[in-house]
Amino acid sequence: MAGNIKVERYEALPMEERKTEIVARKGLGHPDSVADGLAESVSRALCKMYLDRYGWIFHHNTDETQIVGGQSIPRFGGGEVIEPVYILLVGRAVTEVEGERLPYRTTAVRAAREYLRNNFPNLDINMDVMIDCRIGKGSADLRAVYDTKRYLANDTSFGVGFAPFSEAERLTYEIERYINGPLKNELKELGEDVKVMTCRHGDEINVTVAVAFVSKYVDDRDHYLSVLSELREKLLDYSSKFTNRQVNLHINTADDYKKGIYYLTVTGLSMENGDDGSVGRGNRVYGLITPYRPMSMEAAAGKNPVTHVGKLYNILSLQIARKIVEEGGGDVLEAYVWLLSQIGRPITEPFMANVKLMMAPNASFSKAAKMARDVAEEQISNIGQLTMDIVEGRIQVF
Repeated sequence: MAGNIKVERYEALPMEERKTEIVARKGLGHPDSVADGLAESVSRALCKMYLDRYGWIFHHNTDETQIVGGQSIPRFGGGEVIEPVYILLVGRAVTEVEGERLPYRTTAVRAAREYLRNNFPNLDINMDVMIDCRIGKGSADLRAVYDTKRYLANDTSFGVGFAPFSEAERLTYEIERYINGPLKNELKELGEDVKVMTCRHGDEINVTVAVAFVSKYVDDRDHYLSVLSELREKLLDYSSKFTNRQVNLHINTADDYKKGIYYLTVTGLSMENGDDGSVGRGNRVYGLITPYRPMSMEAAAGKNPVTHVGKLYNILSLQIARKIVEEGGGDVLEAYVWLLSQIGRPITEPFMANVKLMMAPNASFSKAAKMARDVAEEQISNIGQLTMDIVEGRIQVF
C-alpha cells in the first residue's frame, strides 16, 4: 500500500488568508437533505435486516431517492397541505436468499416513515406524504463483485476530504445545526427547512439564511416579524463563538411584506409546495457545500457501507485529513486527501492515495510527510471499521 500513497507539498494560501470564499449548507429539512436522510435510513435498515437474518450485509444501494413537491396553502394561524409530497425510494438490493424472498420493500418503507416521523414533527406522514418503493434486484456484475470477505470496490471512483474547516465554513455549519437544534426548544415557529449561504470577503462575512416558518404557530405579520427579530439577535450572538470578523446576517430575503409574502409553510418544509429533492445534490459528507475546496460529486447517502467507495472513500479521506492536521501539531496548516479506487480491487488497496500538505513557515515537510503517510496507511488498512459506525448512524454522510 505504501507505494500508492503519494504525499506532496501544497503551495497555496491557506483558506483563512484568501480574499474570498463561499460556502453553503442545506439543512435537515431541505428537500435534497430529506432525500439524503431517507436514502441513508433505508440503507441502514436493510443492513440491519440482512445482519439479523444472515449475520452479514448483502449488496445494496439506495442512493437514488427522489422527492416530488406537493402543494399547500399556508396562512397565519393555520393552513393545509392540499396535494401530498411524493417520495420515490429507488435502488438495488438483494431481494432473496436461496429462494427465500426478503421483506426489503416493507423494510425500506418502514424506515422511511420512521425517519420522517422522528425528524419532522409538523409533517403528517399519513396525509402529507405518499411513499412509493421501487427498489429491485441489482445487476449480476455488481452482485458478483460484491465480496464481504475480500471487500472488493464495487465502483471506480474517488473520495476527497480536507481539514480543518475555515471560520466561515464552521460558522455556516454551526448556524444550521443551532437553528435545527437548541433553538427549536425556544422558537417553535421555526421549521426544519433551513439553508445557509456564506460569502466572506476579507474580514467581512455575509450570511444569508432561509428559514421556513410553521404557519400554525405564527399568529400574524407582527408575530412573524417579532420571531424574525429574535432569531436575528440569537444568530448574531451565536456567531461570535466562531469568528471575530464582522458578520452581516440576512434572513428570508425573498419576503415582501408590502405584497404579503412571507416564508410560511404548513409543515416547516418547502417540499410541501413544489420544491423537489434528490440524493447527492446537497452537502458532502462533511456537511457542507464548498466550491473553494476540492469536492467529490458522489452521493454518499444510501450507498452500501461495505464496499462502495463513493461512500467509504469520502468518509475515510475526511478522517485522514483531520487526523493529519491533529497530529501535525500546527506544522500542517491544511491537509487535502484524494483516494482513488478501481472496481474489483480491494478497498484496502486504493489505486492511488494522494495527500497534499500546506505547511506552516519553517516546519519540516519531510517529517510531516512521513507522519501523513503513516496516518493514511493506518486509516486505510482499518477501513472495515467504518461499516458498523455507518450502520449505527455514528457517522454523518450529509
